[in-house]
Amino acid sequence: MRKGELTRAAILDVALDAASRDGIEGLTIGLLADKMNMSKSGVFAHFGSREDLQIEVLKLYHHHFEQEVFYPSMKEERGLPRLQSMFALWIKRVTVEIASGCIYISGAAEYDDRQGPIRDELVGMVKAWQGALHRAASQAIQLGHLNANVDADQIVYEMYGLILALHHDARFLRKPGSVDRAQVGFERMIEYYAPAASKV
Repeated sequence: MRKGELTRAAILDVALDAASRDGIEGLTIGLLADKMNMSKSGVFAHFGSREDLQIEVLKLYHHHFEQEVFYPSMKEERGLPRLQSMFALWIKRVTVEIASGCIYISGAAEYDDRQGPIRDELVGMVKAWQGALHRAASQAIQLGHLNANVDADQIVYEMYGLILALHHDARFLRKPGSVDRAQVGFERMIEYYAPAASKV
């Protein structure tokens, strides 16, 4: 990488760390200039606007999420093994983010009633992840790993609910045992939706 690319990457790393703690709206050129020991114009030269910076931070977060959760799960067998891997790696990432924060979750709170490119970008990323979960759940149903009459949308909804509850209890309430409760909830859900023959 050239010097300009290295500097841009370093700014984005610092910006992602700040956004995880303080939210996307908390990102400013001035804040990053202070953290990077650069001038505002020096930081601004790497991004067309504050909004462009915020969107690039979202893309970097999404990239990390894909590398840590999505792509490793794609190496597992289709169906239930893949779905279980997706949840397990998602849980693992959330446990790391307890100290910093999940941009998908904090971003939803920031932009639930705002319109514009940042919200559109964030919504697109979350929908892409939900789509991947839906495909894995649908394959699990088609392959007979889960009951044929199970609604894949319901599975995705319940998985998301468990993650949101985990993030809330572990980060906001700081309740011990939250990770274990989320894992138990997922296992119970899978057992509930399992084919009748496997429950005998």
